[in-house]
Amino acid sequence: MNQRQSGRRLPVGQLVLRYALLLAVFALMVGPFLWQLSTSLKGPTEDIYSYPPKLLPGDPTLDNYAKVADLIPVWDFALNSLKVATANVLTNCAGAALAGYALARVRFRGRKAALVVFVMAMLVPVESIIIAQFMTMRELQLNNTLVGVVLPACIGAMNVLLMRNAFANLPYEVEEAAYVDGANAWQRFWRIALPSVKGTLAVVAIFAFMGAWDDFLWPLIVLSDQSNFTLTIGLNYLHGTFAHDQRLVAAGTIIAVLPLIVMFACLQRFFFRGVGEGAVKG
Repeated sequence: MNQRQSGRRLPVGQLVLRYALLLAVFALMVGPFLWQLSTSLKGPTEDIYSYPPKLLPGDPTLDNYAKVADLIPVWDFALNSLKVATANVLTNCAGAALAGYALARVRFRGRKAALVVFVMAMLVPVESIIIAQFMTMRELQLNNTLVGVVLPACIGAMNVLLMRNAFANLPYEVEEAAYVDGANAWQRFWRIALPSVKGTLAVVAIFAFMGAWDDFLWPLIVLSDQSNFTLTIGLNYLHGTFAHDQRLVAAGTIIAVLPLIVMFACLQRFFFRGVGEGAVKG
């Protein structure tokens, strides 16, 4: 037994290389965030350009966050972003789930063609259609409104394909049994199929929230009234007005990133389960 256990152990060189690669990836992914967090907590008398750089602030303070709120209406911008992101999550989860179920389960003429259209929609760059989107919002008199920000991305082609694949991996036998018991298509979707793909639905929710929260180009084009600005546009004003004080810029960045961290922390269990979505618990 001991020989078997020892035989499964990796060589020391491979183990060291694996951990070195993990640490390198960790430094590249998390390092900039930790540096921004450290800069946002440093006081005005502390040198943020010292060499060697100091990650831990000598005298941590939250004054930079208060100054950001005093200089620009950051909480109003954050509320607008939250409205847009929440609406984007709801519309994508509902629309992608319904469309994905129809593509995976409902038999209708042109289903394969519709699937090809969704795949082709993913290949179209956003920049190539953004002028047409703006003209459409202007004709609908939705420019300079949060509805105009939400509408073009209310249902993403990628999200529809994710939900379609999740529904397609479910066994047909379960729904056939429900059909024999008299359940219609809506009942089969709501009571059987949808509860089985909660992981993929969480993935769609996270992608939709992140896409709406981080979007900069489309809100910049469609919005002109400062009262409707989202947080990404507001932080752009922060960079332009107070670029000499990187502490305030870092504090604004942390304010923008924090909701994404909170959302992922709440949905990470469903997110990782969505990788192997499709199995039915017995």
